[in-house]
Amino acid sequence: MIGMGGFHLGLPHVAEADAIKLIHAGVDRGITFLDNCWDYNAGTSERRMGRALSVGGYRDRVFLMTKIDGRTKASAREQIDQSLARLLTDRVDLLQFHENIRPDDADRIFAPGGAIEAALEAKQAGKIRYIGFTGHKDPAFHLHMIEVARKNDFIFDTVQMPLNVMDAHFRSFEKLVIPVAQRSDMGILAMKTFGDGHIVKTGILPAIDMLHYGLNLPVSVVITGIDRTEILDQAIEAATTFAPLSAADVERILAKSAEPARDGATELYKTTRLFDSTVANPSWLG
Repeated sequence: MIGMGGFHLGLPHVAEADAIKLIHAGVDRGITFLDNCWDYNAGTSERRMGRALSVGGYRDRVFLMTKIDGRTKASAREQIDQSLARLLTDRVDLLQFHENIRPDDADRIFAPGGAIEAALEAKQAGKIRYIGFTGHKDPAFHLHMIEVARKNDFIFDTVQMPLNVMDAHFRSFEKLVIPVAQRSDMGILAMKTFGDGHIVKTGILPAIDMLHYGLNLPVSVVITGIDRTEILDQAIEAATTFAPLSAADVERILAKSAEPARDGATELYKTTRLFDSTVANPSWLG
């Protein structure tokens, strides 16, 4: 139900030993989905997760996901191998194409010599089990990715997107992408429950209720960043106290979030470049 985000585990204010303890504690308390990315904190997030999973049989207890930025076959192949080396494993359970935030990302990935070729080769070699994609900018880019894949006789196993109490009101992934993903039986991965703090700071709902809203959607997992024990406790509490929300509950929540969600005011990942790491580092795309 709850996945542990990899980005926060590699932040400078988190000591490596503490990050490893958080991963172990999370898995011991029932978290089995671990998120990461080739570019998180210049590889620190993957290295820390790899060290945590390399002891005590933890690797075999989790579903391990990471992401790559490469849009060409060559760059994607290189990043896949680098991620495996950092994670100290011979396979990841899910590899996702990161930051589908431009109109042409799908076209580049599926072009001759594109990144999909490297992913399919890695899958055939047993380096990855499933293939998905992520993005936080615009539902139209997600729908384009799914359509381009379909035209290439490919269906993604998963799709990751921002799903939270604000999303329903502005460029809504919940309304536009979830139904399409469901029709293809794609695993739906939720992220940005708190919008890097901007959503939770509105104070319209307690953090637990915001997590419950995400869990109430038809998702496989809600991924949340965890950088200290108190946030791990919050994530576990959300999972253990969750019960399906009534239609009236959902209506009440959306009524509260309508005004602060207007024009994407709290969803800066949709309306600004603050979260666009591959825009700031175009060389990562290959």
